[in-house]
Amino acid sequence: MKLVIQIPCYNEASTLAATVADLPLKIAGIDWIEYLVINDGSHDATVEEARRLGVHQIVSHARNRGLARAFETGLRTSVRLGADIVVNTDADNQYCGADIPKLIDPILKGEADLVVGERPIRDIPHFSLLKKWLQRMGSWAVRLLSATTVPDATSGFRAYSREAALRLNVFSHYTYTLETLIQAGNSNIQVVSVPVRVNAPLRESRLIKNIPSYIKKSVSTMFRIFMLYRPLRLFASVGGLVFGAGFILGARFVYYFLIGEGDGHVQSLILAATLLLMGFQLGILGLVADLTASNRRILEDLQYEQRRRRAESSRKVHAEAQRR
Repeated sequence: MKLVIQIPCYNEASTLAATVADLPLKIAGIDWIEYLVINDGSHDATVEEARRLGVHQIVSHARNRGLARAFETGLRTSVRLGADIVVNTDADNQYCGADIPKLIDPILKGEADLVVGERPIRDIPHFSLLKKWLQRMGSWAVRLLSATTVPDATSGFRAYSREAALRLNVFSHYTYTLETLIQAGNSNIQVVSVPVRVNAPLRESRLIKNIPSYIKKSVSTMFRIFMLYRPLRLFASVGGLVFGAGFILGARFVYYFLIGEGDGHVQSLILAATLLLMGFQLGILGLVADLTASNRRILEDLQYEQRRRRAESSRKVHAEAQRR
């Protein structure tokens, strides 16, 4: 059983040593542990620091591509390295590395394919009241969209089984935390959560530069992923509301027409017809989008099979190289 602990990095030369020092060297049930640093276009000494610390694997982007892309690169690389379990942690040492055994335990027991580390949000002193409230609201929205029970949807401290790592895709350039949960929930990937500890902050968050921008990007990401996986539900809901409003206005006009007062309500008839037509069109769009989503699911299955075969081939090559 092989575990790869991946660490996305962007200019983390000053914090990487603390992060690596906090990671476990041995875990019960794991035969081999490798550390993987994803250098996301850093222009400081991140790579040199990773080498000095003895990090097993380093992959680099030629330029900064964002946290989500760095995470995806790490996931694909970890699978090619033969990982049975992939753990993702942040390079700022936010999460307590000693809790990694707790994080991977549900996967080792076969109880989950994705495990999210639940931070003690209410007890973190450097989180403002607004940030805590936003975290609760965001997690509630993700639970609603993904049909999961994860209380800390924005936590980046996660463990993925090989199966989950092969199936998940990352579309966003901003953050992977929300969309991978929504994907997992809508792809029947078993998701659980375990409580974890956090360390004192070494620097300010780079992901949340300002609250309005963070909310905008997060809502956009959730909407986009839900559109990919449940388009019929979305279009049918909106279309149903519009069609219902048109029907009520139409019925209102018919009532006034029957009592001889229809001449004064022609505008209601026009608006009712417009809303009915819009509601019907939204329903048709939902059906078309649902057919497209069905085709996408077929393509995802083909993609999964292709990834699995490539990963198995790379795994054999890597294992052979290690034996030599």
